[in-house]
Amino acid sequence: MTGLPLDGVRVIDLTGVWAGPFGTLLLADLGAEVIRVEPRQVFQPSGRGGSPRPTKAQIANMRLYSQYPNMEPGDRPWNRSAFTNPQIRNKLSLTLDIRRPEGRRIFERLLKLSDVLFANTVTDTVEGLKITYEDLKAIKEDIIVLHAPGMGLTGPYRNYRLHGATLEAATGFTALRGYADVHPSQNASTYVGDFAAGSQGAFAVLAALHYRNLTGRGQGIDLSQGENALHYLGPAILDYTANGRIQQPQGNHDPRAAPQGCYPCKGGDQREGFGSWVAISVFSDDQWGGLCRALGNPAWAQEERFSDSWGRGQHHDELDRLLGEWTAQHDQYAVMHLLQAQGVPAGPVLSVKDAFADPHLRDRGFFESVTQEDCGTHLYPGMLFKLSKTPLSIRTPPVRLGEHNEYVYKELLGLTAEEYVELEREGHIGMDYPPHLR
Repeated sequence: MTGLPLDGVRVIDLTGVWAGPFGTLLLADLGAEVIRVEPRQVFQPSGRGGSPRPTKAQIANMRLYSQYPNMEPGDRPWNRSAFTNPQIRNKLSLTLDIRRPEGRRIFERLLKLSDVLFANTVTDTVEGLKITYEDLKAIKEDIIVLHAPGMGLTGPYRNYRLHGATLEAATGFTALRGYADVHPSQNASTYVGDFAAGSQGAFAVLAALHYRNLTGRGQGIDLSQGENALHYLGPAILDYTANGRIQQPQGNHDPRAAPQGCYPCKGGDQREGFGSWVAISVFSDDQWGGLCRALGNPAWAQEERFSDSWGRGQHHDELDRLLGEWTAQHDQYAVMHLLQAQGVPAGPVLSVKDAFADPHLRDRGFFESVTQEDCGTHLYPGMLFKLSKTPLSIRTPPVRLGEHNEYVYKELLGLTAEEYVELEREGHIGMDYPPHLR
């Protein structure tokens, strides 16, 4: 096995929530030495869970941030959060407050030894911390600096704080996602924009690294999470600009397919409230014929109104009802295999529990068992892709707060034992948040 693709590349990670940590995760998986710079004196919003010391009662009542092993906070909850841990594998952690003069001095020393700085903080914070590309270029001329604020570094919205739901709303996703008869406020918290920004941010860094290899010059990258997300709505945008139509929520329907949707299957009331469902799409007359054969050619399928794609689209709701009555009599995997045998796209709707048991994912070894001292041993989502010459894996577990202080301060930066102790005394160095942070 040769070295990993990004061996020798060092990244300073100043990210939080999902978009930034996901981007640096991809770089870390590829072999970059990604160093999370984390202050101890403040708890960064959504940096390591919802709060530094949640109580059991809070864990029981806060769904998004309450995912801790056995629903217990443990001695160090900040190292146990399921919100954070999947995004911080293969990374290092350095505790340092870059807002303070001595912290800034250490930060600049680390910057001179690094290749990339990746941040997704809002623009006025970037400027206040003096971590703009121009600021950092003056310290290390060939540095690559990526900033991924919600709406970019320029423009009237440059200082808007956008997270998840607000990003989705500001870019049109909330208005399009959901069902026609359901209010937008009832949409699920599925935030495409965060992970889209992270993946495109990693891609932009790779492009900048390639450019630097060719020219010797670094560059600044201004990635607007909002503009990045808008590309995923290209058809709706073109429909408006070309035809003046404003698209509406369509649920699971697609104007090109009928029937299409998620249909109930046998055993739904017995599966911990999630239900048993199968997704089916019919895009052509051939696929419609296959669906009819799988159903045993029922009389309703021969009706004139269903004889072509236009008619099926006009009567989609009735098709959903009739098809759902059939699927409800069968197991979701049985429906999948029966329809796929007839050339009809179909697959089970998996819960997280189902995904862990899925034979395909197990055969490919997607989930990896990882042990972390404060969190225990659990299965984590594995690599996003497989490289034949440089296989990727979870090399190190989700990094604990300050776990690599000695390595970075002493080995990488060359601080003496006395300097290290002084930084500990000043509160920069440690593996715990101060007791007053709740």
